[in-house]
Amino acid sequence: MQIDNNFQLTYCTNIHPGFDWKTTFDSLKEHVPQIKQKVALDKPFGLGLRLSNKASEELAMNGNLEEFKQWLDRNNVYVFTMNGFPYGNFHNERVKDDVHTPDWTTAERLIYTKRLFDQLEALLPEGISGGISTSPVSYKYWHTTEEATKSAFETGAKNMVEVAIHLRDIEKRTGKYVHLDIEPEPDGMLENSDEVLHFFTDYLIPIGTSVITHKLGLDASEANKIIHRYLTVCYDICHFSLAYEEPADTFKKFADAEIAIGKIQVSAALKILANPSGNDEIWEALALFDEPTYLHQVTEQVDGKVKTYNDLPIVLEHKRDFKELRAHFHVPIFLERFGVLDSTQDHILKVMEYLKNNPVSEHLEIETYTWDVLPSALKRDLSESIIREIEWLVEKF
Repeated sequence: MQIDNNFQLTYCTNIHPGFDWKTTFDSLKEHVPQIKQKVALDKPFGLGLRLSNKASEELAMNGNLEEFKQWLDRNNVYVFTMNGFPYGNFHNERVKDDVHTPDWTTAERLIYTKRLFDQLEALLPEGISGGISTSPVSYKYWHTTEEATKSAFETGAKNMVEVAIHLRDIEKRTGKYVHLDIEPEPDGMLENSDEVLHFFTDYLIPIGTSVITHKLGLDASEANKIIHRYLTVCYDICHFSLAYEEPADTFKKFADAEIAIGKIQVSAALKILANPSGNDEIWEALALFDEPTYLHQVTEQVDGKVKTYNDLPIVLEHKRDFKELRAHFHVPIFLERFGVLDSTQDHILKVMEYLKNNPVSEHLEIETYTWDVLPSALKRDLSESIIREIEWLVEKF
């Protein structure tokens, strides 16, 4: 839904089960109308759609896309952003590092992403931009040598540039502007702003310039514009807080490099502050968040550098001394504290304050996808939880 005339606000439907199209559509029909009733009764309600590859393939069959468009129109709902990061199932089975499978070194990821954009173009209303967030190239630990890492970056850049060319074609044909939003996260090949700048400077721009000038017959300056227009960053607040980056500093760094923010995902991480009297209660509380579905990397800032532990069990096993830890667990954004644990909600508030005078992105998407794996004391009715998050954010904005 539109807020303050500058921003499109939604929540990401990766919160709902959706391995195939029927499950996805059934989930939307169950939850979206009652959420809209509470937060956008007489206004159009924007949706952050998540489609697995299977759901996307099936959406293109048997008139499903047209049926979905009619349902959106009847319910005064529209799609302006999509989550194209998880390719397969995202619920009720182990995801962990497989969330990156297939990565940007594969044809499967390219085909899936281009199909999503074709579907977004068909769903996107006139007059607003659209975007799809995606994996930060690959999972870092799948590429264990410098040569393998370089090869993954090169192939990933070539495939993303193919998407940029596809998006240019969409805009020329339809007038609709859509962008690919690359989403850094812990242990992805892109984790922080410096690594994003490195990827653009050393891979996307030189490789993209070569490919675009050859394929489209444009000069280097025009090729550079295409890269920066259609390849943007998804700024996930949880992820950048795990990198211990201050929002204003990161936004300035991207602006100086002419890298656009396609989407801001509004999310919070767990913040664990040491207790001078002892941490036994903290370890007990943190253990409640140890679950087998998703990766929950833990980060720590040591001598100005960020150290990342691959998953929460590593930290729980060793229980070493610390001053502050942050855990990759997308906790409800409307809560500042979880008993003896804190959250990085303060980063959300900093971003919202910054946006009031610096609208660096039009797209805001709440992404708390862990409701079904939260400790039991934090679980609530799913629709009511989403409503509470949207209402909290609108009030703070």
